[in-house]
Amino acid sequence: MHDFINDLRFAGINKFSSKVWLSSPTMHGDEQRWVDEAIQTNWVSTVGANIDAVEKAMAEYIGVKYAVGLSCGTASLHLATKLAGEKLYGQARPNQGTLQGHRVFASDCTFDASINPIAYEDGDAVFIDTEYDTWNMSPEALEKAFEFYPDVRLVVIAHLYGTPGKMEELKAICDKHGALIVEDAAESLGARYLLNGEWVETGTLGNYNAISFNGNKIITGSAGGLFLTNSKEDADKVRKWSTQSREAAPWYQHEEIGYNYRMSNIIAGVIRGQIPYLDEHIAQKKAIWERYEKGLADLPVKMNPWDRQKSEPNFWLSCCIIDEDAMAPMVRGEQDYLWKHESGKSSSQEILEAIAAFNAEGRPIWKPMHMQPIYRVSPFVTVEGNGRGRSNAYIAGSGVDVGADIFRRGLCLPSDNKMTPEQQDVVIDIIHRCFL
Repeated sequence: MHDFINDLRFAGINKFSSKVWLSSPTMHGDEQRWVDEAIQTNWVSTVGANIDAVEKAMAEYIGVKYAVGLSCGTASLHLATKLAGEKLYGQARPNQGTLQGHRVFASDCTFDASINPIAYEDGDAVFIDTEYDTWNMSPEALEKAFEFYPDVRLVVIAHLYGTPGKMEELKAICDKHGALIVEDAAESLGARYLLNGEWVETGTLGNYNAISFNGNKIITGSAGGLFLTNSKEDADKVRKWSTQSREAAPWYQHEEIGYNYRMSNIIAGVIRGQIPYLDEHIAQKKAIWERYEKGLADLPVKMNPWDRQKSEPNFWLSCCIIDEDAMAPMVRGEQDYLWKHESGKSSSQEILEAIAAFNAEGRPIWKPMHMQPIYRVSPFVTVEGNGRGRSNAYIAGSGVDVGADIFRRGLCLPSDNKMTPEQQDVVIDIIHRCFL
């Protein structure tokens, strides 16, 4: 590890006395009221007023008819994916998933919670490369994927770091090929998109939609998630599955496989107390992003991009990407890395180590799914076609891989909405000195 504290480039910078986090929970006090009420009334399990209130309030905010409270965002994504599989291919046997024997197109640059439900349901993921404009699924690569796999009928689309993807184009391609969409809005609660001339919230853009209240999200319950839909039938099915698929009998009777996925009334109490502050948190996150954009404008870096005409992110995480000609040498293995400083240049790992040395938390960009050891045998499609095995000793080719490039050159910056402007100025100063 490099000794940044004693590196002359960083002379005069003092270590933060308390950690500056990437994104930590921000409590306001209202949460305690609803948790205490749940305890005092003894409604502490998976039924209660807090769950009802969260479902109602978030359905109204997002603009859907129904919201089903679940234990986490991953549970929401799983049941959304399972439901899509059942709609497409029928009810599965108890010992198999609804996607068995079927391929599913999926965002490549995302957290694996987006993708794992495909495996839970015995499907085969085909990863679709990213585009530079929003760091989300490339419509051009998706269209190419349908040329290879015209039988695919399900697409899982995530909105990276709270920035909506090119949903008008992606939806048009899916409609053209008769494919359903599972929308992973786990990171993008409160983000909006201009679809066909109307501003709508993310979480309404797919056939089946999911959000998360994980501990580091824009608002949190420490855990929890929602399945979002305009279909009462779908909401009822997910609510049934999430409570172990109990039938309407006076004893425990089951005709389908179920899950213990329902949201706790305690968790819902925390979320209920957070909901009034969602817009405030988004404004704080946006201010952080804008300060970084201004403070880093003189460096060979760019902030994570968004379509300023057709989207309004929630700015959950502020990220940056280093210009190619300003990248210092850096390599990554499976669990380790090496970097070398060059004057006037830097690398994502050097910056992450530097801010960590002064007690601030950053993070690498999500490692693309097609690069993950568990999914290395899964197909990967880029704008050029097959993204696997592009290296050729005899025939030159670009071997474009946008997600891998963003992973290599990008990083997530401290984005906690409790970070003061003065603390952020220090982080910006540290980044500048990495390029000296």
